[in-house]
Amino acid sequence: MERRWQVLIVVCVGVFVASLDLFIVNIAFPDIAADFSGAGLGDLSWVLNAYTIVFAALLVPAGRIADAVGRKRAFLAGLAVFTLASAACALADSVEALVAARVVQAAGAAFLLPTSLGLLLPEFTAEQRPVAIGIWAASGGVAAAAGPPVGGLLVELSWHWVFLVNLPIGLAAIVAGSRILHERRAADARGARIDVLGAVAVTLGIAALIAAIVNGEDWGFGSGRVLGLLLAAAVLLAIVARRTVTHEAPVLEREIVGVRSFRLAVLGGLLFFVAFSAMLLGGVLFLTDVWQRDVLTAGLMIAPGPATAALCSLPGARLGQRFGPARVGALGALLVGAAAVWWAWRLGDDVAFATDFLPGMVISGVGVGLVNPALTSAAAASLPPDRFATGAAVLTMGRQFGTALGVALLVPILGTVDGAGAFDGAWTLMVAATAAAGLSLLAIGPLGAPAPVTPSTPRTTEALA
Repeated sequence: MERRWQVLIVVCVGVFVASLDLFIVNIAFPDIAADFSGAGLGDLSWVLNAYTIVFAALLVPAGRIADAVGRKRAFLAGLAVFTLASAACALADSVEALVAARVVQAAGAAFLLPTSLGLLLPEFTAEQRPVAIGIWAASGGVAAAAGPPVGGLLVELSWHWVFLVNLPIGLAAIVAGSRILHERRAADARGARIDVLGAVAVTLGIAALIAAIVNGEDWGFGSGRVLGLLLAAAVLLAIVARRTVTHEAPVLEREIVGVRSFRLAVLGGLLFFVAFSAMLLGGVLFLTDVWQRDVLTAGLMIAPGPATAALCSLPGARLGQRFGPARVGALGALLVGAAAVWWAWRLGDDVAFATDFLPGMVISGVGVGLVNPALTSAAAASLPPDRFATGAAVLTMGRQFGTALGVALLVPILGTVDGAGAFDGAWTLMVAATAAAGLSLLAIGPLGAPAPVTPSTPRTTEALA
């Protein structure tokens, strides 16, 4: 097997375990809560929220550090931290210990996603990258499809196995990656001084913003805690914006945020994942609260959607290569919106999985399979190769922000679930968000060659260390 395909397998394993954890722990949450019955629901919610907040907050610094110190080093370190933290999660004997281990686990995952793309794309020519991106995106789709049923089966043994399953996969990927991956970094990395203050500010600012969104419903969006977090986020992100202009090596580089097509791709991803998260959570709540399905059955009923997305990722990437990722991504967003319209028309209180729920999951799966590689292709085509890791981090951060925002909007829209009609607002949210995402992607237009890197300090091309 050619080395580039071996690299593809290794980095996709990293994406798979990090993505699997996002879905599998949600399935295990009721059993975790039952095991720690003395803890309040607010404390237990941090098992999920801490991971979301830390993962989103560290993505951009992780991508910038990886571009500077070496992507292979950052990828393997992130994988090792994630694997060890997974063991710590499985051994946790208190909610506090589990939350602390989840924070460390999220820190490791934050280094995995941007470095995986930063290691992968330079192995392929510009013409071959859509295929690699399609397979990379499919690995996340496979994890999403496998998460609910695998999580449900593992929980039958014990919730501890939800974390233990990461150990053999992570260890195998570390061994293979240390042998197969080549170190890649920006050629100017040794001479540039990373903006430590900017990295701290962007981490704390994004953490404050996501924390305000995630906890807004419980704390009250007008409460002092939420308003204080929003104010802190505004101040910290203003500092980041200022240092982007003034610092010689800012954590958010002008050469990335200044590219219009890249900004539109990030915005499109943010808007699309508002709809995506509303769809996943709304689907689970509909199946469990309206149709009274158990968690494992609900997971199996949702799985065809992510499975279809995984199957469509590679064809979607090839279509993007032929017709342009912006057009294909907009079509995918339209399909997810069409699935929401279908559910609004067809779903009722009577169980009708094959005729009413399943078609919407398949249509949305096709749409997601078109959008995910389109977003990544559009972002990658806008940037020079030695900024792939940082660019992937910014794109993923936008997706995480959209995910948190979608959940935050969905909960008050649903209110008290008293039947299928309570979900009309959820389907409307999906339609509005996918329409906005489609317009953002269409606004990208044709993609030319990325602009050269021309910051205040000299830069050269990708270095192989």
